[in-house]
Amino acid sequence: MSGPADGAPYDVLACCIHHQSHSLQVRSPFNHRSFDAINRTNADLDVVVPTPVAPPVGPNSEYSRVPKTERWGTYVAHYPRFLYMVPKRHFYHISGDSLQKRVPRYVERTFETPHDIVHTSDIYLDGYGLLPYCRAHDVPLVVNSHAVDLHNFDSFNEQAQRRIRETVDYAARILVVSDELAGVARRFAPAEKVTTVPIGEDPEKFPTDRREQIRAELGIDPDTKLLLSVGAYTEQKGLKELVAAVDALDRDDVMLVTVGHEGDLRWWLLDRLGELSHPARSQWRLDPVALRRWQVAADALVHPSWREGRPTVVYEAMAAETPVVASDVGGIPEMVVDGETGVLVPPKAPERLTATLDRLLDEPARLREMGRAGRQRLLDQQWTWSHHAEQVTEVHAEVLAEW
Repeated sequence: MSGPADGAPYDVLACCIHHQSHSLQVRSPFNHRSFDAINRTNADLDVVVPTPVAPPVGPNSEYSRVPKTERWGTYVAHYPRFLYMVPKRHFYHISGDSLQKRVPRYVERTFETPHDIVHTSDIYLDGYGLLPYCRAHDVPLVVNSHAVDLHNFDSFNEQAQRRIRETVDYAARILVVSDELAGVARRFAPAEKVTTVPIGEDPEKFPTDRREQIRAELGIDPDTKLLLSVGAYTEQKGLKELVAAVDALDRDDVMLVTVGHEGDLRWWLLDRLGELSHPARSQWRLDPVALRRWQVAADALVHPSWREGRPTVVYEAMAAETPVVASDVGGIPEMVVDGETGVLVPPKAPERLTATLDRLLDEPARLREMGRAGRQRLLDQQWTWSHHAEQVTEVHAEVLAEW
């Protein structure tokens, strides 16, 4: 059959529960960017975004407002519903079974089938949910992992673990975002099935030549040292360590800006920011264009996570010529060259983070030099969305040739 190896179009069924919608516009934007980049190649994507059934009121009511379909870039996302059961630690396997029962039926009703290949953004729930479709049509499955399903495997109940292993066993390839995560994946799969395919960012979208103007528009004094934190407002992102470290800085030229879109520490953070001795603000659900402006304006991105794959926010900082101060965990050391494009610190060490920030903020010229080096590293390593898509389609070609 013709396909990606010879440049001919081929059909891909893509599945991703962590995807943007009109109601959740900033949710995991890297998944949309990946799909959009892949769809700009000779791959033709049909995209399903399984969405939890939700009541019209309550803490998760935004899911009830997700539309049936919506265009994102070059493709239309479809949002079939399934039952997501909580608490997750007890019922995660039931959520997977519901997705597996409902979504393949939706695909059969909605799209011309079969597709040439199935590509999912996570092993579980996405990959597991499409197993019946793959088996019914003898279609290969390529699954991605951004770290959550693999890093957290031991915390899942036995039933969920069995479903993850079943998905890994069927999958033709497991794509991971970092070499560190590839090592974790090899606990579950033969080495030849595991491939590192980094994501990235497009530096041309970041107006680095307008940095001073953007800072002025945002009301940031030229002498102010702007520290930026981007990520979910959760304990695992090192949010409490971040606040403690900044609070301990004995200087009057620091401003902290945090950007988040989910997490149970949101209200805790707002209370703490009001008590800081430094100016601080929280930005909630900031759109990508606005976030890029803050990235460009920042003197440093601070990312003290406990555990990571390869966080998108670090790629964004590199594209914005902003140096990174981050935890030495997961795939971050593969991104940040310690002392050249940023500084790595141990996780859960606010005193060390305070000392590092205090030292760096006294060296503005070095900060700018590290920021420029970070952008150059992004370009040298080809950590861009177009190159990401090329690597994915190469994997698809290999899988289809072997299948």
